[in-house]
Amino acid sequence: MTQTRIAGVIAAVPTPFDHHGDIDVDAFTEHARWCLANGCDFLNVLGTTGEANSLSAAQRSALMTKAAQGLDGGRLMVGTGTPDLQTTVALTRRAFDLGFAAALVLPPYYYKPVEEDGLFAWFAELVRMTDETPVPIYLYNFPQLTGIEFSPALSARLAQAFPERVHGAKDSSGNLGYARELAKIEGFGVFPSSEAVLADADRDGYAGCISATVNIDPLSSQQLWRDQQNAGLLDEVGGLRRAIAAHPLIPAVKHLVGRRTGNAVWNKVMPPQLTITDRKRLDALDTLHVRALADA
Repeated sequence: MTQTRIAGVIAAVPTPFDHHGDIDVDAFTEHARWCLANGCDFLNVLGTTGEANSLSAAQRSALMTKAAQGLDGGRLMVGTGTPDLQTTVALTRRAFDLGFAAALVLPPYYYKPVEEDGLFAWFAELVRMTDETPVPIYLYNFPQLTGIEFSPALSARLAQAFPERVHGAKDSSGNLGYARELAKIEGFGVFPSSEAVLADADRDGYAGCISATVNIDPLSSQQLWRDQQNAGLLDEVGGLRRAIAAHPLIPAVKHLVGRRTGNAVWNKVMPPQLTITDRKRLDALDTLHVRALADA
């Protein structure tokens, strides 16, 4: 398997569900193709925005298979992290077998607090147990949800111990000081969760961004990635992100994807997420849909 270093604009794509709660593969594939054709360099499948932790391992594996069949797996990063090592290993092996570019791995988030030596041991076992299926691994730092932070010291330790496997991190903490520290690790690709950071990517050493709101207007983010000094683009990209993030993020993104596609399947979220029903919120989101169309 040829390993490609991931970089650029990455949408954390949502997962559509029909009224039975089954994944609508056709809707998923259409949106993923649209993102890749309209500014995204790669996609992050089955992350937080993709509601992966509301799905069974079998559901996740099935969507991975369909995604690899309908899309270029070499442009896909996939979330494989779970609290237990065996399931994480199985999904990570599957990512390699299907030709995904990388696996995005949460820490084992049930037991906490946990010592960093314990986290290191867990990831060392993941690397060892997937040695014959060596898909690149990116650490997924989201302490607001997991209660665990990959410290810069631990991240550097993992990257230095396993340079052929641990390639970087997605940071959803929102702490750019922390992200800048991670970016100082040699050969370690760091992806903050806001596309607004693209304006500082060269200065701060980011490899790009992985963002839920990129789903709505990926082209503007790609333009900012290429023209980082463009203050007008930064205002446009940052303003749209802030406006979307003022609402519950996952249902807001899905509502806007549904407006673009005209497909009501995008309105369904999996519990504990809730569909947005407040009329004022929906009106505000519909205004953003019109704005995104104008920017496209």
